[in-house]
Amino acid sequence: MAKRVLFIDRDGTLIHEPEDRQIDSLEKLEYFPKVFQGLAKIAQLDFELVMITNQDGLGTEHFPEEKFWPAQNKMMEALEGEGIHFTEVFIDKTFKKENKPTRKPGTALLTQYIDNPDYDLENSFVIGDRISDVKLAQNLGAKGIWINTGHGRGMEDVKESLEEMKPFIALESTDWNEIYDFLKKKVEQEA
Repeated sequence: MAKRVLFIDRDGTLIHEPEDRQIDSLEKLEYFPKVFQGLAKIAQLDFELVMITNQDGLGTEHFPEEKFWPAQNKMMEALEGEGIHFTEVFIDKTFKKENKPTRKPGTALLTQYIDNPDYDLENSFVIGDRISDVKLAQNLGAKGIWINTGHGRGMEDVKESLEEMKPFIALESTDWNEIYDFLKKKVEQEA
C-alpha cells in the first residue's frame, strides 16, 4: 500500500514566526499551541511526516547557519521526545527574488515523492500557515490544511486569489487537536 505523507511547514505551523521571520536564537523559539499534543497523536496515524520550510538567506551574513541550528536542533529534539519523528527535513535557503523551484510552493525539493508509486499524494496533505503551503499542496496533487492565523501570509507567493485556492483547502484550523480529529476521520474512511 502506498504511503500517505504530511508535508509540514515549520515557522507559523510548528513554532511561532517572529516579526523578523527568523528564528535565530533560542529565545525566539516558541511552540505553536497544542502542537505536541496534536502531532503526537497524528504520529500514530498512517502518515509519513516530512518537514519542509523556506528559510530566506540561511547561510548568509544576515542569517548565519550557526544562529539557525541551535533552535532547529532543540525543536527537533523536543518533537522526538514526544514521539514525533520526521523522516525527512527539507530546508530551502533561497530568497523569494531568486525564484528557485526548490522554494515553496515549488516542488523541486520533493521530487522523490512525485510520480512515485510508493507514495499516495492524492491522500496526502500539506500543513502550513501560508497560502503558498496550500499552493504547494495543489502542485503536489495533495490537499492543504491551512493554519489560518489571520495574517494572510503567503498570498504574495501565489498568482491565484484566495478564492481560487479555496478548493485545495481541506481544512482551515489553528487547533492541532482539530487537525488530528480531521486526519483520523480521513484514515478511518479509507480503511
